[in-house]
Amino acid sequence: MSIDKKIVADFVKNKIELVTTVPCKQLAGVIEEIDACDDIYHIPSNKEDEGMGICAGSFMGGKRSAIIMQNTAIGVTINTLATLTQYYRMPLPMLISYRGELGEPVACQVEMAVHTKALLKQMNIPTYHFHRERDVEELDKILKYTFMSNKPVAILTDASFWGGY
Repeated sequence: MSIDKKIVADFVKNKIELVTTVPCKQLAGVIEEIDACDDIYHIPSNKEDEGMGICAGSFMGGKRSAIIMQNTAIGVTINTLATLTQYYRMPLPMLISYRGELGEPVACQVEMAVHTKALLKQMNIPTYHFHRERDVEELDKILKYTFMSNKPVAILTDASFWGGY
């Protein structure tokens, strides 16, 4: 099973019914699988904080949701994470492409990579970093933890996890 299919299968297994996404080249395969999945309602978002608001509405309506985004937008989500998601104890799996590490071809991506983990740590958001394809085997446990603890959780997926830039 491909990484993309495994991720979507774990979402379905954990009863995630809505996924909101912001376009990302590395996560394009997962987004395509979500689009093709009859068990998940896909809502593309213009911005990450908007997507988190959609996920919050889903939670308040009794549905499980997740967001797919790039780490370069962590900065614009800080207020939403603190005053909405964390304050109201909303579980939110965040599948995040971690751009800006070794081999990154786009210079502006590097700067946010320097801050991503520190920002997540400062906000006490549990963070998992997938480097190798086999790391996806942990996703089911991470999703279960997210919904058990009612916390946002960051799953960083770097270029090596996806097979390079």
